[in-house]
Amino acid sequence: MPYPKSKPRGFTLVEIMIVVVIIGLLAAMAIPAFQRVRTKSRHSAVANDLRVFADAFETYALEHGTYPADAQIGVIPPEMAGDKSTLDNSTFAGVTPLGGRYDWDYGVFGVTAAVSVTDVTVTEAELLAFDTTFDDGSLTSGEYQGTTGRYSYILQP
Repeated sequence: MPYPKSKPRGFTLVEIMIVVVIIGLLAAMAIPAFQRVRTKSRHSAVANDLRVFADAFETYALEHGTYPADAQIGVIPPEMAGDKSTLDNSTFAGVTPLGGRYDWDYGVFGVTAAVSVTDVTVTEAELLAFDTTFDDGSLTSGEYQGTTGRYSYILQP
């Protein structure tokens, strides 16, 4: 008497291929969305940093009648260093989310006072996208302006 044929257990090659295709499609949809969120997060971080730094310099100017002197890239002016400063030294001295470093500009580069980002490593298109959410969408007008290598949030033209 022949033994009854038992049903094989496991998945067929076709079933496995269908699952792989479905996972690939889901990944193809998720990766661009993740990149958009990551870009928006970087833009929000830079915008927040620029506003915090600008507020600290404006507060200093209101309390002392003038802005602090120009300083080197990534260095908080000595007048603002210390316990009373609202600036986070590590953030100001570190690399920005757009690449490059923050800089305090006073009486240089054609502006009276500005907080700048120097030596950015992102594309011009990303900087324009940042300007669109932060200011007016043009790197030649508004409060956020720049040319290749230096982009400034102008406090006083």
